Amino acid sequence: MLSGSYRTFVDRIARAIDAGRIYTDPLSTLAYGTDASCYRLVPKVVIKAGSEAEVRAILAEAAALDLPVTFRAAGTSLSGQAVSDSILVVASHGWKALEVLDDGARIRLQPGVIGAQANAALAAYGRKIGPDPATINSAMIGGIVNNNSSGMCCGTAQNSYQTLASVRVLLADGTLLDTGLPQSVAAFRQSHAGLLSALSALRHRVLADRLLADRIRRKYRMKNTTGYSLNALVDFEDPIDILAHLIVGSEGTLAFVSEVVYHTVPEHAHKASALVLYPTIKAACDAIQVLALHKDRVAAAELLDRASLRSVEDKAGVPATLRTLPPEAAAILIETRAEDPTALSANVAAVTALLAPFETLEPVRFTDVPAEYTRLWNIRKGMFPSVGAMRAAETTVIIEDVAFPIAHLAEGTLKLQALFQTFGYHEAIIFGHALEGNLHFVFTPDFSGPEEVARYEAFIDAVCRLVAVEYEGAVKAEHGTGRNMAPFVEMEWGPDAYRLMQDIKTLFDPQGILNPDVILTRDALLHLKALKPMPSANPLIDKCIECGFCEVMCPSRGLTLTPRQRIVANREMAALRTSGQAPGRLAELERLYAYAGDETCTTCGLCETACPVGINTGSLTRLLREEALSAPGKRAAGWLASHYASATSAARTGLKVLDTFQTMAGPQTTRAMMRGLRSLAGRRVPHWSPAFPRAASRLSLQPGRVGSPRKVVYFPSCLTRTLAPARGGEAARPLNEVVASVLGKAGYAILYPQGLANLCCGTPFSSKGAAEAARSKEAEVLAALLEASENGRWPVIVDNGVCTAALLDGLRDPRLQIQDVTTFVETVAASDLIFEPVEEHVALHAVCSLRKRGLDAHFHALARRCARQVTIPSGITCCGFAGDKGFTHPELNASALSGLREQVSGCSGGYSTSATCEIGLSEHSGLSYQHLMVLVDAATRPRS
Repeated sequence: MLSGSYRTFVDRIARAIDAGRIYTDPLSTLAYGTDASCYRLVPKVVIKAGSEAEVRAILAEAAALDLPVTFRAAGTSLSGQAVSDSILVVASHGWKALEVLDDGARIRLQPGVIGAQANAALAAYGRKIGPDPATINSAMIGGIVNNNSSGMCCGTAQNSYQTLASVRVLLADGTLLDTGLPQSVAAFRQSHAGLLSALSALRHRVLADRLLADRIRRKYRMKNTTGYSLNALVDFEDPIDILAHLIVGSEGTLAFVSEVVYHTVPEHAHKASALVLYPTIKAACDAIQVLALHKDRVAAAELLDRASLRSVEDKAGVPATLRTLPPEAAAILIETRAEDPTALSANVAAVTALLAPFETLEPVRFTDVPAEYTRLWNIRKGMFPSVGAMRAAETTVIIEDVAFPIAHLAEGTLKLQALFQTFGYHEAIIFGHALEGNLHFVFTPDFSGPEEVARYEAFIDAVCRLVAVEYEGAVKAEHGTGRNMAPFVEMEWGPDAYRLMQDIKTLFDPQGILNPDVILTRDALLHLKALKPMPSANPLIDKCIECGFCEVMCPSRGLTLTPRQRIVANREMAALRTSGQAPGRLAELERLYAYAGDETCTTCGLCETACPVGINTGSLTRLLREEALSAPGKRAAGWLASHYASATSAARTGLKVLDTFQTMAGPQTTRAMMRGLRSLAGRRVPHWSPAFPRAASRLSLQPGRVGSPRKVVYFPSCLTRTLAPARGGEAARPLNEVVASVLGKAGYAILYPQGLANLCCGTPFSSKGAAEAARSKEAEVLAALLEASENGRWPVIVDNGVCTAALLDGLRDPRLQIQDVTTFVETVAASDLIFEPVEEHVALHAVCSLRKRGLDAHFHALARRCARQVTIPSGITCCGFAGDKGFTHPELNASALSGLREQVSGCSGGYSTSATCEIGLSEHSGLSYQHLMVLVDAATRPRS
């Protein structure tokens, strides 16, 4: 329970912010107490702010009570700058505005926009944002700006600092400044003349000290995110420009960034890559020094040491040569880009010539084949997760980044490798953006005891002295200073520069409430405190490194917990069970987790597609449901499985009754009645909307092309056999007849499995933890499909994407050729059809199961054959309906589809491949969603 100043703060702030977005419970605060760093700080209060006015109110009340405030977007930061033990303000879900300006030359972004979404919006213009962190698919603009994040290609020329057009910020005193609006700037010059005058004075102070000014310029020729962006004091004269560029990389310690406008950079479509092998690190670094002089031709050059290559040499698709490399070998992964093939060829020839004087283990060979160069870059991307997956239990994974002056890259790298051996981190690997002298190293310390913490302390101190003192490099090149390197900022910069930083902090935040101890700290041991525990909880999740890459894929991310947060909660509960301590806290966490962790998990598994170590948190949820299922629950599931035809018949009867009532009473009365029943009986009564389905009619099993020697087995899903689209949005025919029409036009005779009414893929049971019942249904359908297909002679076609994936995952019989109908039509039957696209603009939603298996590309390609224009909404992953969750937990469906309506407003209709998904999509889009085969049927005719 909160007390004292925090209780007062919550009472006051609840007058300005919906209490539903203010969290003080132990589960929510624990969940937001982690980021991608090695630290955990559990906040007292978490607030999901939704506007500048709300942030201003938070700052005012926090200042009045002298309470620290930390801002957070995606929480993928690596240095501990996004965690707090005070007030944590989350600026993600309500901060998604994006506007492309000047035909793609600029882009306006709010802090909750994911970097990849910004690039997707710019793709049509051949542009992208400059910053390119490896986390761009999950990192949000708020963090990218505040950390001055960069990556493999942007270097120091295209990061946030260099491509900033304007920034909109709220200062600690509540003042709003938009440096892109002249009237805002003019007002600020009057209201904050003292602050601007002080910034000008700091600039003159730096310029008067030639040694300091030269040091600043020199240190920013390489990547450097240690401390504040002091280069703003030498690069700009206008204090408004100085202020704007000081904000970049300030990690939420100077102001809240509510919007940024970037100058964009070209995204060249033509690329070529080469993995060049060298006998030693020194040989590779010597070549890099030459490449670094030709950044006009070299887009990226990644240095890979022998240990990093060894970590992935046994992975699929990796060249066999890597396994035979000598122990001192190294590699450079090089990429060149150009506007057209001719320019690309010229670049390849030029770079090859630059490398000619240096000894290599194999001839230099570039490839411009996308599949081949993607395979090469996957080697690089697989290194970090490879170390993470192989680490010992209860150890953490730390990825540090440093920068050496390019002239000293070779010796610096060798000395860094020597430190690994000295301190016993034998698993450590090195890779990095070598054109900028930027190296990442990954190692797996164990923080379970004081001896291991002391080893880590000595190692980090030695690394900082090597990088910052011996070579005048940067102890943080692109990950931000955070808590991790705050104790070493003065070591790197010296006392004069450090005093400048202290003065900057005081000017912007005189009370010191904005993210205290981040970037600047008086605690020399800060980096050793609040280290994150990583207790074993379950083998399914123990390899999790809490990076947060998964969160963008999760349909419950805006409602309850994300996969990372579910894992954090399970680790904490496992530790409490093991220790026997705090039984009251454990009981409360378990109580809260029942809804936030279990009931609102769709088990879609899309988190696995983004997880660097391949964790499917949905598998954990299914396992926990299985363990929790009571004996009566198992018996009920078994009875239902053995009487499935009766159950679906009963469901159709209920739907008919409800449809009759709606016909007589109208939709408004029906809605009121269902709401009333739901208020009395709870989630046992389904949520009703005008998109609620009707009962399917009795199946008429169409034969397709009678007498054709080409045959398919068609398995209509139980949803097809049970549900029909809502009144007013129904297709002309039942779905099975539409599918049969398309297959018949393509020349196929259609076979059907026997006992169809009782067949099910098992998903309704496995998703509820009834594993035994699910296995019984899988066994039944396997036997029926083998019989119908003559032991696999004929392909098996499924009309529901969820069922397709379930059968592929559950049956795993090599004799069966199971395909989703959209994949079959796109890859096989399309050659026997003539497509005549309809003049419509349609919205598409590939169900999560198809996406997880990579089959969404076939779904999208087929739709593009059939309609003149398609829209694939951004940021919509799993729809959250999850079979029946849309009926029992409609808030999950609504949250997962937030933002959909605005993105599809110009469409005439929507298409998917699951009846229940289409219900939720229709309700939350304002369109009528149908199965894609309805569109295919309308747009095709037989070829012969």
